Amino acid sequence: MKHISVLLHETIDMLNIKDDGLYVDCTLGRGGHSSEILKQCTKGHLYAIDCDAQAIQESSERLKQVGTNFTCIHDSFQNLGSILDSMGVEAVDGILLDLGVSSPQFDDEKRGFSYRMDARLDMRMNQEQQLDAWMVINSYSKEELSHIFKEYGEEPFAYKIACQIEKVRKEKPIDSTLQLVDVIKQALPEKVLRKKGHPAKKVFQAIRIEVNHELDQLSIVLKEGLKRLKPNGRLVVITFHSLEDRIVKQIFKEVAVPKKVDKRLPELRIEKLDYQLINRKPVVATNEELIDNNRAHSAKLRGIERIGSECEKM
Repeated sequence: MKHISVLLHETIDMLNIKDDGLYVDCTLGRGGHSSEILKQCTKGHLYAIDCDAQAIQESSERLKQVGTNFTCIHDSFQNLGSILDSMGVEAVDGILLDLGVSSPQFDDEKRGFSYRMDARLDMRMNQEQQLDAWMVINSYSKEELSHIFKEYGEEPFAYKIACQIEKVRKEKPIDSTLQLVDVIKQALPEKVLRKKGHPAKKVFQAIRIEVNHELDQLSIVLKEGLKRLKPNGRLVVITFHSLEDRIVKQIFKEVAVPKKVDKRLPELRIEKLDYQLINRKPVVATNEELIDNNRAHSAKLRGIERIGSECEKM
């Protein structure tokens, strides 16, 4: 399946790219957003990060067709600070995060992300790491599994599914994606199975988040990204589920929205904010984009801009 970058034009517009600026695409993927950044950043430089070695290899060739002023880095975006330090870069004009699984990862059945194709349980974005979905399903306790399904998947039948997994794996390991789908279905009431939507979707999301430590890494990179913005620099984020969006919204709010005070008390000092929200309500896909790209349905785009006079460490 062809990879279509979600909210491409809206994201590039929000970055407000300068032709001589420094930019970081923390989620290179297959290079859709990075290519557009390079087209406008002709005299500056783009640093493109991805923990998927295959993405680095394929996208490097794509970016070379646009320009040579880029550097691809095979690493986790949670290491943004040390990556920029190693490049001798203190601050940048823009940072992009396009979260979630890229289409090529999802469509490659060998990667084990999909609940519709049979493959070994994997779900690693970085295939060099040890923890994978097989280890989560076959070695975590039912209490740990239940917590993951509830917290990361918001699955109402988290405990029942965890108990069923424990029961089945006592006989033999659960090795494949479709084996896991069958186990999940065994734990769910018939009325739930008849509902629209795949019954394993929430559990698979939860496992993927656990395997890749997605939410922890997101909090780390957002806080580091804010520190690394130049004045008028922008950090923009595309999220694909409520947990991600909640983290982005909260961290942005902490630095860009004045704290509420009791109006009856005399104002001792005006709170100085170094950031401002670009948009209070998230940008979502147009009807035209939804027709061409079904995966854009849950996408939300938020942005923040630094307005301080200097890039101080927070």
